[in-house]
Amino acid sequence: MEELTICVWLWGDKYGREDVVKLHFGLQKHLKKKSRILLMTERERQIDVPKGIERHAIKDPELTKIPGCFARLRMFDYGWQAKREIKTPMVCIDLDVVITGNLDPIFSRSEDFVILSGANSLNPCPYNGSVWMLKPSTHGDVWTDFSLENVKKSQWHDFPDDQGWFWHKMPNAATWACGPKSGVYAFMKPGWPGKNEFPEDAKLVVFPGWRSPAKFHHLPWIRKHWRT
Repeated sequence: MEELTICVWLWGDKYGREDVVKLHFGLQKHLKKKSRILLMTERERQIDVPKGIERHAIKDPELTKIPGCFARLRMFDYGWQAKREIKTPMVCIDLDVVITGNLDPIFSRSEDFVILSGANSLNPCPYNGSVWMLKPSTHGDVWTDFSLENVKKSQWHDFPDDQGWFWHKMPNAATWACGPKSGVYAFMKPGWPGKNEFPEDAKLVVFPGWRSPAKFHHLPWIRKHWRT
C-alpha cells in the first residue's frame, strides 16, 4: 500500500514533459517510501507521461489563467480527494525542484499540514509553496473558504497567492525550516552558501520566483541531479 501521494501540477508553457521526467527520476532515485504520483495538467494537453505516473485533468482550469497557483487548492477539497481515492498524506511539489538526497526523512512527518518556511527574502510571507504536505480530510476550509475575493484579505506581496492564503488560514502551521535543519534549501535565498556553492547536506533544492534549474545548468550539482 502507498505511503504517500505525490501531486505535481503542470499548466501553461513554462514547463513540459522533460521537467516531469526529471522530477520522476529524482523521486525514483531518492524516495524509498512507496508512492503514488499524480500529474495534474490541462485536459487538452498532449503529453505521454512516464510509466508509474497517473494523469488527471485540472479541475479548475480558469484558476491557471491568473497568477497565484490557486488551482492547487483543490487538494484540500474532500470530494476531490475521495474521487481520486487518496488515503495517504499528499505532497505537493514544484516541477522545478532538484532532488539531491534521501527524501524519506523530509516526508516522515505526522502533522496535518507541513510547508517550507524561511525561504522568502522579499516576500513577508513566512511560507513558501514550492513544497508542502497535507493529510487527507484535514483543513478542508482552505478550499471551502477560498474565493478570489477572500484571498485579497490575506497578506500578499506582488499579488495574492496560495502560500499567502495558507498563512492566512493556517498561521501556526508546522514547517520545514529552510536550510540545514531540514535539508530543504531554496536556491540563492536565505541560508544558501554562495552563488557557485552547494550545501552538501541538501536533500531538496527549490527554485522560488524567476529562477529555475535550466538557467543554471552550468553548475555541476544541477547537471548531476536534474536529469533523465
